[in-house]
Amino acid sequence: MTNTLLIVIVAAIAAVAVVAAWTYLEHRRRQRLKTRFGPEYERALRDAGDVRRAESILEKREKRVDQYRLRALAPEESRRFGEAWRHLQAEFVDDPAAAVTEADMLVTELMTARGYPMTDVERRTEDLSVGHSSVIQHYRDARVIADRHSRKAASTEDLRQAMVHYHALFDDLLEVREPERRRA
Repeated sequence: MTNTLLIVIVAAIAAVAVVAAWTYLEHRRRQRLKTRFGPEYERALRDAGDVRRAESILEKREKRVDQYRLRALAPEESRRFGEAWRHLQAEFVDDPAAAVTEADMLVTELMTARGYPMTDVERRTEDLSVGHSSVIQHYRDARVIADRHSRKAASTEDLRQAMVHYHALFDDLLEVREPERRRA
């Protein structure tokens, strides 16, 4: 076997190894994103129309949220928010419209207490999708109903559904443990 042939074989093996390693790492990255974002991964894919673009968008969200100073609630804060929610639920019976408006404000207050910046609703939703992907659709659905409510186009049943959706996000945000952090 000549030196040239040996070099070509070694180069071909090295190239195959590099491609295999790259493919493996891409697969792991994709699986990590799918696991972290759950249904939000599919939504981003639908919205972006391209896997690489969708994954880039999700990774940018992760990096942005990693810069926030998210924190767990102190037990007394958690109790205070829990009591406020129970009060809202009781208020719903007498004034569903006011309860939904207050639920939106309470969720926003809780997000602020946890360290999320309160920019526009779309950015807020994106930020929440990083650590609360399992309930982010509840927030979207609640916001749609709250928007209809602001136009006086929401029924009492719609308002009840909004409370259910806000409650799902509220419970997830109320966690007392340390917020999930991105792992390298």
